[in-house]
Amino acid sequence: AGNEKEEGETADTVGCCSLRVEHINLHDNDEGQQCVVEFDFLGKDSIRYYNKVPVEKQVFKNLKLFLENKDPTDDLFDRLNTSDLNKHLQELMEGLTAKVFRTYNASITLQEQLSELTDPAESIAEKILSYNRANRAVAILCNHQRTPPKTFEKSMKSIQSKIETKKEQLGVAKKDLKNAKVDYKVKKDERSKQVVEKKKKLLQRLEEQLMKLEVQATDKEENKQIALGTSKLNYLDPRITVAWCKKWHVPIEKVYNKTQREKFAWAIDMTDENFEF
Repeated sequence: AGNEKEEGETADTVGCCSLRVEHINLHDNDEGQQCVVEFDFLGKDSIRYYNKVPVEKQVFKNLKLFLENKDPTDDLFDRLNTSDLNKHLQELMEGLTAKVFRTYNASITLQEQLSELTDPAESIAEKILSYNRANRAVAILCNHQRTPPKTFEKSMKSIQSKIETKKEQLGVAKKDLKNAKVDYKVKKDERSKQVVEKKKKLLQRLEEQLMKLEVQATDKEENKQIALGTSKLNYLDPRITVAWCKKWHVPIEKVYNKTQREKFAWAIDMTDENFEF
């Protein structure tokens, strides 16, 4: 909401209450839309927020009044701070604060995305990819961007190398299985039958390992500029995640690490698979 900064933070970051005149532009008409507000500022964690939002005529009119006779560095809402805003919200509903809006929007988005993306027939690895994609939609909504890690390219090359090696192993395994089947047709004995079964299991195991590596590569690529941790820890109702894990038999440790499981122990204990936000 603005006005508060993390201890030691010196970057020129703002929130809704601390926006300055220089952070918005008003457009009577923009690409066929009327009353458009153009935002451009550094938000939480020094992440740039840029967006164009059509608003109601009265809101647009009020913003014009707030801009009058002000310099670019003047506060847009010079009579408002977070305490005043939250006090007003508390009068409308007990417990309501500015942060609740983001928490609600983040949580309802996760719930809807999980319902849309989860396929019961998928493997555990594929379900986790679907979960991360749902969480990614939340991170984008909350503007949780990041610069790709310096080790990203090296890490991706390592995964691609593992994928190529696994494909080679898979090719060899397929040939070995084919030869084993031919051998069994000729000999028709128990030993050659066991060899066929052994080769089948090896092939299946290699296929599963390849699929996991490919899912990992896809997930890593899609996440390179999105920070999933912030929304997961601070803005999502953990009961949504716990219920999803229990419903689809995904181990909770695949989604929450040890520290996160301790933080959300209350949700893990109280939530069943039927919970919906």
